[in-house]
Amino acid sequence: MTKNAKSDAEWKAELTPEQYAILRQKGTERAFTGTYWDCHDQGIYRCAGCKAELFASEDKFESGSGWPSFTRPAASANVASEVDRSHSMTRTEALCADCGAHLGHVFDDGPREQGGLRYCINSASLDFEKKV
Repeated sequence: MTKNAKSDAEWKAELTPEQYAILRQKGTERAFTGTYWDCHDQGIYRCAGCKAELFASEDKFESGSGWPSFTRPAASANVASEVDRSHSMTRTEALCADCGAHLGHVFDDGPREQGGLRYCINSASLDFEKKV
C-alpha cells in the first residue's frame, strides 16, 4: 500500500496525459525525447506525482540510453522495485515508494565503481528542483 493514495480521477486531473500514461499506466517515453535526459544542472529530481525526493543530480550519469540514468536513489526508501514481466522479458521496475508511480526500470549495467546499477527513468516521471 502506498502512502500517497489518490483515485484514478484525481491522477487524471493532476497529471498531463503523457505523465498519466507513464506514471499510472506504466508507459514509457521515446529515447532522447524527455526533458531531463541531457540535463546537467545540479539539484534534486522529485516524483512528478507526489513530489517525493527520488534522485540527486550527483548520481546522474550519461548512459547513452536516451533516458535520465542514475546510479542510486537519493534515499533507498523512496524508490521501490518489483519484477516486471511485460513485453516478453523480465526486468526490475522502479516505482515511487510514496505514490506507487511507475518511474522506469533498474538494470545492472551501470558504472561498476558506483555499484553497477542504472536507474533508467522517464523524464515525465520527474520534476526537477534546481539548486540555487
